[in-house]
Formats: sequence, C-alpha cells, structure tokens
Amino acid sequence: MLTQERYKTILDYLAEHDAATVSELARILDTSESTIRRDLTVLDRESRLRKVFGGATALHRTEGALEDEIHVRDVKMAQEKEIIAEYAASLINNDDFIYIDSGTTTARFIDHIENTKATFVTNGIIHAQKLLSKGLNAYMIGGRIKAVTASVIGAESIRNLQKFNFTKAFLGTNGIDITSGFTTPDSEEAMMKARAIENSFASFVLADHSKFRKVYPVTFAELRKCCIITDTLPYTGFSDKTVIREVTK
Repeated sequence: MLTQERYKTILDYLAEHDAATVSELARILDTSESTIRRDLTVLDRESRLRKVFGGATALHRTEGALEDEIHVRDVKMAQEKEIIAEYAASLINNDDFIYIDSGTTTARFIDHIENTKATFVTNGIIHAQKLLSKGLNAYMIGGRIKAVTASVIGAESIRNLQKFNFTKAFLGTNGIDITSGFTTPDSEEAMMKARAIENSFASFVLADHSKFRKVYPVTFAELRKCCIITDTLPYTGFSDKTVIREVTK
C-alpha cells in the first residue's frame, strides 16, 4: 500500500472511531507498528491528527462564535430536518408538558404536531407564533430577545424557566461531539438549554448528520443527558454514549 493510501485509511478510521492504537492500525493496514508510528508522527506534524502515547486521536473540528441568520440556517439540510421533526412530533402524549427550544429543526417540529391536548412552553418567537396559529395550549418565556436566532434568552428567561417541570424537552444544537457533548456558540442560549434539560424528565436533541463532530464554544450538556434524533449517524462511537434514534423516509 502506498504511503498516501495509508494516511487516508488512518484518517478515515479515526474519523469513525475517534481514537486508535498503533497495534490496531497495524493490523488493519497489515503493516508493521514501526511504520504506523512513523505515519502518525508525520500526520501529527501536519496537524491532521493528534499523536498520543500508544496511538492517535482524531482532531475535533472547532467552530467559532458567529452564527448564520435564521433564514440561512433554515434552508440547510431542509429535507433531513423535516424527517427528524416529523418523527419527534410523534413522541408527544396527551398529558405532556413540553419545552420547545428555539432553532430551525424545532420550528419544523411544531408543523408536525397533531396532539391538541399537550401543553407547550417555548423561548422561540417563531415557535410561539406557530403554536398560536395551530391553536395549541402554549406559553412563551419572557426575557431578552436575540435577533439572530429569534429567541428569548438572558437572566430573566432563566428565572422564568426555573419554575417549570417538563415531561419532555425538544432542543436544537449547533454541534455534537463525543468529548465536548452538545455545544452552541452563545453562553446565554447554552444556559437556557441546560436549564430546560435539568427541568425535564426526558430530553431530545433534534440534529441532522451535519452537526456531528463539530465543537462550538459552550457545552450545554453531556451526550448521556439527551436522546439524539437524527437522519443518519455518520460516525461510530456516539451510540456508546447515549440513545440515538435514526429516522429515514
């Protein structure tokens, strides 16, 4: 096998498994451990992986704090979001008291709600409008309005949220990573999400496959805290950390 082919195989394996030992890679590539160590040294110098004692780990993709406008995000992965949203809406029961986080996938989730007996609380302005137009029993959290995400956040919104005890919470996320968990660019939005999870019996993160292996500045929950509803799981390892439901049409 050519050197570049070995490099590609190593990087592809790390992308799926997050980490690997030298002996593991030597077995997969049918080559010597000394060759693998040299390969890892080169790839580490090129910042394509992180060499550790006895093996290597994948480099996590770190994102910045800037966010696209909501209308830009809404058209990305639109079909996948629709599939996820429809399935999530089927999980609502008559006696549920539900928190709906702001976000483009959770907004689509409201479009698929057929249960008229559940009660809903949201911090999303667009979400509140959708709940109102459907004639659902709904409450909106008060606080500071964030224009980019059309959401209500801040200290006042946290205080308002603290008094509720939800049966289920449906949340969005910007990134999902095995080590960093669920992440978002904004610390105040992260606090809202974290409080909703703490006040919910069950929490579901609605996220298409593009959100995996991305890390944003603020973690709002460990993977074990929430069930992930996604269209497809692009990497292995995540299912060892939490419950994942893959939904397809």
